[in-house]
Amino acid sequence: MHRYRTYLTQANQTNAFPVKVCHFGVYQNKLYRLAAYIFAPIRVFVCFIIWLSACSLPAMAQQSDEKISFSDYLIQLKQEARLQGISQATLDLAFPQIKLFKKARATDSPQTDKTHNLDTYLADTVPEWKVDTARVLFKEHEQQLNAIASQYSVQPRFLVALWGLVSDFGEASGDYPVLSVTASLAFGGEREAFFKKEFIVALSIMDKDHIGFQDLKSRWNGAMGQTQLMPTDYLAYGQDGDGDGKKDIWHNTQDAFASAAYLLQQLGWNGNDTWGRQVQVPATLDLALAGLDKPQSLTQWQTLGIRKFDHTDLPSREDINASLIMPDGVTGRKYLVYGNYRALMHWQNTDYFGISVAHLSERIKYPPIN
Repeated sequence: MHRYRTYLTQANQTNAFPVKVCHFGVYQNKLYRLAAYIFAPIRVFVCFIIWLSACSLPAMAQQSDEKISFSDYLIQLKQEARLQGISQATLDLAFPQIKLFKKARATDSPQTDKTHNLDTYLADTVPEWKVDTARVLFKEHEQQLNAIASQYSVQPRFLVALWGLVSDFGEASGDYPVLSVTASLAFGGEREAFFKKEFIVALSIMDKDHIGFQDLKSRWNGAMGQTQLMPTDYLAYGQDGDGDGKKDIWHNTQDAFASAAYLLQQLGWNGNDTWGRQVQVPATLDLALAGLDKPQSLTQWQTLGIRKFDHTDLPSREDINASLIMPDGVTGRKYLVYGNYRALMHWQNTDYFGISVAHLSERIKYPPIN
């Protein structure tokens, strides 16, 4: 090894090698400096790109949050409607008339704030004039109501009560173009998919049933006619009650009654049962048993100590399931409600509404109408 090192020293001194022999670390340091020199501009460029992207993110986020205009939204709806098979003639007729309807709102539920309880709400919603009107109209339409009851197995008093609560017996069925209402509600973003479907179906009604744009009216939530059916309900359950070839729930009470009766029938209405009853509940009852989703037979409720409001026994029926509800909590009224009550809540999914319809139906029934 010593002889080899001596040879290298001599060779270096006599320039025997064309390249000077140095320690490897010298070349390594030079390579580092060369790489730093070459890659420095690249590092600057990459940093610039990162900075530019960071600055652009807020602007991009703001741009994504900005809603498109209503006119642009209608273009999208028109494209979807065309794909759903709506004729070009109907599209050309309907879309120029559709306007943004700022009064539209997604719900028309009764107010149940803390200033109301069921007692005060019923007094406001079912005043004596409405009871008197319901009884007069029940008698006036008795013949057609009985025919509908025979066909659909829905007791007439419930149809009249529903008619009175949802549209004031047809006087408040709505005067707004349903296409403008549903398009506006879909554009608003709350339950967009739901109202977009209702909009397309309303177009389909206009297309297939040949109902004009101005005749296809609704309230501000999209519900139509004297019995307040959404477009999808009308399309699925609308009936020609008087056999004239039309399903006119706006002007023809017989069509409106038949359509509501058929919808209730399809929701499982039982013409042999009522809606439920107000009851007395023992203080010892486990309140966890209350709720629409916790039905038990009337016999089981009897065993648990629940009685009719007059403290008499419940009907001894194993075949009727009932749910215990307390709209105002443990200190308020208490009810056992049946399947028919659930069907009524299709119109508005609140106990205040369901009890209001049931209450008016009882006022129509008693005392008997001569």
